[in-house]
Amino acid sequence: MAEPISVDEHLERVLAAVEPLPAYPQPLMETLGLAAAEDVVSSIPLPPFDNSAMDGYAVRHADVVTASEDSPVHLPVVGEIGAGRAGLLALSPGTAAKIMTGAPVPAGADAVVPYEWTDRGVAQVRISQAPEPGQHVRPTGDDVSAGDLLVQEGTVLGPRHLGLLASVGRSTVVSRPRPRVVILSTGSELREPGTDLGPDSIYDGNSWLLAAAARQAGAIAYRVGIVPDEPRAFLDALGDQLVRADLVVTSGGVSQGDFDVVKEALSPTGTVWFGPVAMQPGKPQGFGTVGDDEVPIFTLPGNPVSSYISFEMFVLPALRKLMGKAPWSRPTQRARLTHGVSSPRGRRQFLRGSFERGRGGPTVSPVGGPGSHLVGGLAESNALVVVAEDTTRLEAGEMVQVLALDEEF
Repeated sequence: MAEPISVDEHLERVLAAVEPLPAYPQPLMETLGLAAAEDVVSSIPLPPFDNSAMDGYAVRHADVVTASEDSPVHLPVVGEIGAGRAGLLALSPGTAAKIMTGAPVPAGADAVVPYEWTDRGVAQVRISQAPEPGQHVRPTGDDVSAGDLLVQEGTVLGPRHLGLLASVGRSTVVSRPRPRVVILSTGSELREPGTDLGPDSIYDGNSWLLAAAARQAGAIAYRVGIVPDEPRAFLDALGDQLVRADLVVTSGGVSQGDFDVVKEALSPTGTVWFGPVAMQPGKPQGFGTVGDDEVPIFTLPGNPVSSYISFEMFVLPALRKLMGKAPWSRPTQRARLTHGVSSPRGRRQFLRGSFERGRGGPTVSPVGGPGSHLVGGLAESNALVVVAEDTTRLEAGEMVQVLALDEEF
């Protein structure tokens, strides 16, 4: 049997084989969660014109500077300016114009008197308090100037970015598309949820787990479903799906058994590597390319915990590289271990854990046992405790490396 390669070696192999998808202009809403592949510069200022911050009256400061409760100023009202209805473009000295929040301040006016300081007159307004010069006026470019860098290349676009870009008139952003990921589960014993189980069958959880993980990573997931343990059936299903795949993920059929269909079907191609990786769980791995377009394929082990951790370690970084979202891999954090754990020498172990940020600093508690079939414990966890290859024992209170699974990065 081949000597295991390290987790880092396998990840390097994966990332060396994957290139970011070509970028192109995409509709603004479609870029949510994607990385901008261009620097976006504003073509206009924000606000694009001087506008009122209050409902009130546009005035010249010099005309109302003496206004007070005891000595109010009276001005004729020469018009009304609503947002999007700028009928009055200029204000003559000695006059006032009713103005609404967001409406453009007319030329000649340099302050806005709020309604609360007036009698809200229609033909003539009584002003009992004087604003400061420029008060309640939002000047052109107060927020953003034309030419300002709004979004730097590589920025992952969130709702606040999209709101800003729409506000300066951008309807598209150059970005890399969401990778299309095809997920297949292999195993003649598998059944779809909602159907009846036989005495020797189990429900397929893996394809749902992996499809959900791919979608959470920002990809478009196509869950193909169950493929029986027959090489020809697997190759037919795979061939049918390659036309819509930027990446393929399979689970099961990659170990040393008599019915490891994925390994049996793909080994003759010579384009997919199969072998052990020095990790627990997730030792049996496969990676390569398939089809005329050399679509990357990950052949993950069939046990659900092994499959999920393999996705985290290898598939997630590949997806992020396809999308141009750095860093590729989930960053580790430090936390204090609440209970001691053991680990086999020579393998990087990933233990399920419950990660918390308390007043005394981050802590992580082991969850469930180490078995790669214990999907209940996997669902209870929100982190992985990473135990190095040369470590066999960690005691309670020691600082450990943690991967926080539910945190965005």
